[in-house]
Amino acid sequence: MNRHAQSAVMFLLGATLLHAGSTDLYLRYVKAGLRPLLLLSGAVLIAAALATLWYERRSTHHTDHANHPAHADQDDHATPAGHDDHDDHNHREPRVSWLLVLPLLALVLVAPPALGSYSAMRSGTALQQAYGYEDLPATGPLRLGVADYAGRAVYDHGRELSGREIKVTGFVALDASGRPYLVRMALNCCAADAQPVKIALTGKIPPVLRPDAWLEATGTYTPERTKDPVNNGPIPYLKVTSARPVATPADPYDETWNN
Repeated sequence: MNRHAQSAVMFLLGATLLHAGSTDLYLRYVKAGLRPLLLLSGAVLIAAALATLWYERRSTHHTDHANHPAHADQDDHATPAGHDDHDDHNHREPRVSWLLVLPLLALVLVAPPALGSYSAMRSGTALQQAYGYEDLPATGPLRLGVADYAGRAVYDHGRELSGREIKVTGFVALDASGRPYLVRMALNCCAADAQPVKIALTGKIPPVLRPDAWLEATGTYTPERTKDPVNNGPIPYLKVTSARPVATPADPYDETWNN
């Protein structure tokens, strides 16, 4: 692939990163905190593509002047016999190299779905103990992330959760026995290292639960726990008092697990 083609591909990649970073598309790939770096990377790639194109054109212009000075006779400009454009053809790269552009188009046109129950139930819970927990509001319902509730329930023993109305949103997953969980995939950096954090549900559970459906569960803390069948990690329960389906959030991943 020649310099002009390389510049075009680099420009497309930079534009794709800017497009992803300026919309919610990037949340399917990396955590929200990496958005500034993503935008910066896109801008740098575009600048590099334009600089490469400018340098290539300047080099070509200087080469033409060196090979064809203004005072040379007209005959000197003639192409030697048998030379013509054969060298260009000999050094032309295969057109198949343009297939490198296809992943860029796929990134924009075919956004992959967020990881769901299939991945969650084949991986053990990734719940980790936080360095500390922020104080919760003294009154009103508590809206907590899956990882935040699970961490407080297991490692803080529900100290600030007892007797409070709690709302948690996640997607539904069912184990082999049909036990329902509310899950959120937690990110350390990007979707490639996503791991599930799970909450087991008890109480007034809806009679029909569809895996991967998003649910807002309202309930109360209970000290009951179970162990993840995959890695024996701790899974707390939430005693559900009501539940309602909700739309998939713009950011389907949970970043609070390692704070």
